[in-house]
Amino acid sequence: MNRYLPVARQHFLGALANTSVVVKSISAIVLLLYLLSWAVDTSYALGVTPGYLFPPNFWIWTLVTHGVVEQHVWGVAANVGTVMACGRLLEPLWGALELLIFFAVVNISAGLLSGLCYLLTYIATFDLDYLFGVHIHGSPAFLGGVLVALKQTMGDTTVLRVPQVRLKAAPALVLLCLALLRASGLLETAAPLAAFSFGALAGWVYLRFYQRHSRGRGDMSDHFAFASFFPEAVQPVVGMLAGLVHAALVKIKVCRKMVKRYDVGAPSSITISLPGTDPQDAERRRQLALKALNERLKKVEDQSAWPSMDDEEDEDEVRTDTPLLSGQERTSPGAGSSGSQNTTGQESSIISFEDAPSRS
Repeated sequence: MNRYLPVARQHFLGALANTSVVVKSISAIVLLLYLLSWAVDTSYALGVTPGYLFPPNFWIWTLVTHGVVEQHVWGVAANVGTVMACGRLLEPLWGALELLIFFAVVNISAGLLSGLCYLLTYIATFDLDYLFGVHIHGSPAFLGGVLVALKQTMGDTTVLRVPQVRLKAAPALVLLCLALLRASGLLETAAPLAAFSFGALAGWVYLRFYQRHSRGRGDMSDHFAFASFFPEAVQPVVGMLAGLVHAALVKIKVCRKMVKRYDVGAPSSITISLPGTDPQDAERRRQLALKALNERLKKVEDQSAWPSMDDEEDEDEVRTDTPLLSGQERTSPGAGSSGSQNTTGQESSIISFEDAPSRS
């Protein structure tokens, strides 16, 4: 075990060296706060405690700091690994500033929604443990947002081959695993489950409606709809309920109706507004079609590599006919100018041609 630690440390430092300042800063803060947790209870001072988040205490700084607070080594590894994976897979597409904005939006929203959820639970049960016995901190909130972002950008990537699991199913699978761990008692509180759920929700809302990019704002493609996070059997019902909620939010001016713009590339620079067409969705489908076409062409090439029986029969016929034709060509020049000899040569050649099958 000890001989593998230097190699792992070397790979980790090499991967960290290729990241941006944002990723390095977040990773360094996570490590420093973990070392500080040996002397101070950082989860109490910097984590989200529902009873201290809202008035009269109003510890609002915990909304910013709870995402970088860890109490265990495996928590530090998960947190730094999540940030580094986000920096390697998402930062080249977004940029360092957008990555920092996404990190802040997901963590602040998840902390606020989780605290509000525990406050409502206290109102329903009058149990003070839901206010002061729960400390929300760590990587689950940002992990949920990152998995949602990876579903948007590379959802068709295969994570496991047996059984086949694609990246677009990762948010639901991780949520199911956390729920099973909580139900079995391996998780002391439901704080990681709540943080992951609200982090994924906050990440989806931001990417769906508010993220700015070169095509405008948000991503209204079909493969990124809210219903796509659920199994196919319940997607119609979830899609209908999500549509009703969105329509109600649009009606009360909380959300605005999204209209996507599709540039057809015409010389007159005409821009058509289509409610169901998105360039990302079209590009994704085009890539899938090209992949299927390449697989079919490869199968056809493999089949054509084997020799055909018809080709062999044609070659045998050519080999059989060639001596007879050469005999005719040899007889004709040797006949001279006599017409009777030419006729005799032709008759003998015909007789030999007809007799050949009868003898065989």
